Amino acid sequence: MFATEVIDRGHRSVLSNKMREASHFSLFADLTPAEFEAIISAAREKRFTRRETIFTEGDPVRQVTMLISGFVKVTQMGVNGNEVILRLNGAGEIVGSYRVCTNCNHCATAQAVQPCVALMWDAVTFEKLQARIPTFRRNSVRALEERLQEMEQRFREVSTEKVGSRLSSELVRLSDRLRRSNEGILEITLSRAELAQLTGTTLFTVSRLLCQWQNQGIVRIRRESVFVQDFAALAQLSQQPERESA
Repeated sequence: MFATEVIDRGHRSVLSNKMREASHFSLFADLTPAEFEAIISAAREKRFTRRETIFTEGDPVRQVTMLISGFVKVTQMGVNGNEVILRLNGAGEIVGSYRVCTNCNHCATAQAVQPCVALMWDAVTFEKLQARIPTFRRNSVRALEERLQEMEQRFREVSTEKVGSRLSSELVRLSDRLRRSNEGILEITLSRAELAQLTGTTLFTVSRLLCQWQNQGIVRIRRESVFVQDFAALAQLSQQPERESA
């Protein structure tokens, strides 16, 4: 009996930690405590190292993954073999597909950009939870709507804005979704090649713009990351008309 109690306390301690980390995410907004506990207790926690692949394009959709911390890039391969970044996922977001059906496969590849902690549900279990808890289903639909709105915004930027505005807008979005350090500086762990994929331009153009902004004290660049130092100036750049082309 004592051993059972110890195991039960240990399970509840792990569950409590997961609940504490996830409680502020919009996916769980307006749930009752019992509903929230039921959803969280059905998930398992998993850690991913930097550059580790979470799933690959064409893999069967067997699990639903939500990030607690870290950052993930979702990519597809073009017909010419070039990789394109479709989306970046941060804490509180579902990575990849929600869809659960017979012979459903992932249409993209997800890879950790930095070390990540995630909650993972069996896909069938996740679907049953949504069917049983209407508020959870509503929150999931809202999350999909926000994802669609962001993709529409990025498509508009690629179609109508110059490269500098697109790049600064993307860095602003990433800054809003990541936590700043104590010094107010934010590290975005994406290479210049990845930023070029994300904004639909060339490595040369991204490198030129970042070097220009570094000279102005707006960012500091490293080989595979960008440190944002002046958020106000970066936001202003995203709203200014420019002359350079992609």
